[in-house]
Amino acid sequence: MVHNVQIEQIIPQVSRLRSIASQVIASLSSNFLLLDIGMAVNFTTIALPVLLNAPDGLSLNDIQASWFGSLLFLTQPFGAVLSGPIVDYFGRRLANFLVNLPHLIAWILMYFAWNIPTLFIATALLGIGTGIMEAPITAYVGEISEPSVRGALCTFTQLFLSLGTFIMFFIGAVVDWRHAALISIAVPLSAMALVIFVPETPVWLLSRGREKEALNSLCKIRGWTTPDNVRKEFDQIVEHNKKLQNCVICYKLYNLDTQTCEHFTMNPIRRSLYKFRHVIITKETLRPLIFIIIYFLFYIMSGVTPLKPNLVNICGAFGMAQDGKEIIIYFGIISIIASIFIIVTIRKVGKRKMAMISMLGTAISSTALSVYARNNLSDSVFSYDTTTFPKEQSYVPLILFYLMAFFSGTNLPWILVGEVFPFRSRASAQCISVACFYVFTFIGTKTLLDLETHIRLWGTFAVYAAFGFLGTIFLYFFLPETEGMILEDIEVFFNSDKIQTFANDPVINKLKRLTRRNHSK
Repeated sequence: MVHNVQIEQIIPQVSRLRSIASQVIASLSSNFLLLDIGMAVNFTTIALPVLLNAPDGLSLNDIQASWFGSLLFLTQPFGAVLSGPIVDYFGRRLANFLVNLPHLIAWILMYFAWNIPTLFIATALLGIGTGIMEAPITAYVGEISEPSVRGALCTFTQLFLSLGTFIMFFIGAVVDWRHAALISIAVPLSAMALVIFVPETPVWLLSRGREKEALNSLCKIRGWTTPDNVRKEFDQIVEHNKKLQNCVICYKLYNLDTQTCEHFTMNPIRRSLYKFRHVIITKETLRPLIFIIIYFLFYIMSGVTPLKPNLVNICGAFGMAQDGKEIIIYFGIISIIASIFIIVTIRKVGKRKMAMISMLGTAISSTALSVYARNNLSDSVFSYDTTTFPKEQSYVPLILFYLMAFFSGTNLPWILVGEVFPFRSRASAQCISVACFYVFTFIGTKTLLDLETHIRLWGTFAVYAAFGFLGTIFLYFFLPETEGMILEDIEVFFNSDKIQTFANDPVINKLKRLTRRNHSK
């Protein structure tokens, strides 16, 4: 008698560590872009104290220093406008290579800057380059990461922003600002080299009809595994991509799923206007976009962001018991510690709680610094005039400032930018939100001089504290918990007809139940 024995093929599973490692390695090129951004946006912090009323060489007066510290943030939106089309046309991977070119030119110009116009042109180029870099970072990392690790991976990516801050402050303490610019050239060059080792995102490849390459890419970013191990996830991505390939205009106007219609043959300009109306001006895009823009406003105006260009002199004006250059090095270290803390805790605690704790901690620190300045500093103290600084030094404002640096260093809104927007509008919505971030940053840094002139240091920090407390209230009511959700579910959440006006919070839910009971009686 012959027995037919069917042997089931056992597919070896990839270890969890290997899967996570592949995603971390894939994000390295994007990480170096953030490293470069961290160095670029903090370059004025090390250069401005030297250039402000310098006795020889290049010298800036108060007004010029104010523009020098804020110009990067003003020109960033111009780069952001280009960022979305570059990411969508060239792909996330190639975009990670191309966007390094403006910073390469800017760092070279900064090193050779022979007059103030050249200095300002280099700073403007740093801003444009920073704007172009933002969309490739958020789009790439958001699309390659699994839902279970996306929060930690996006936070890990933001760690490089903090690392860039520390590196620039450290270099500024060792060499002069020109050589700091020269050393910075190595970062965009390294980012361009790392692109060789990273795959394109499966989502973008599928959107271009390159299914075999998309499957191969997914195998690489899930631990260099076989197609059998990623088949289920790949089928889900394919199914989602099929929906994306349908004409969005037909779907929005007539609720029809079609990949061939008259909209594909209409005038490109007219079709772009139609797509803008039916892709950007939609609830699944506008709801998270408005939320992120408001979050950015409170995040910037409540923390240390407006202070950064003049940070060394701010520390001197408070009479902090350390040298300003030493303080900013510790500031960079604290930012790294804050980023690591978020990586470790975000999966367990969630983004919602961490965001509220961070905003509230920043508000309390700003309040304490305002009270200290009101009670201990003379009204003549002015951070743009070193001759007015107090002679006595204290550890109290130093400790409060370090606390403020820790709470501000979490970079939580940037994590949300990488996951809350739908694929069709992701690049464009990210560019708009990031452009708003830098516009707010420009306003914050540019108005520091005016605020301090009219309401002194204590009033300036009181304004920042007010933004912090209002921001905490805003997050409590309107920030949903997205930790652990897949991108498609987040899109469905914001597109729902019955989306919650307020966050899913126990206290809010209790109040809503009590309200319903009172109405039913």
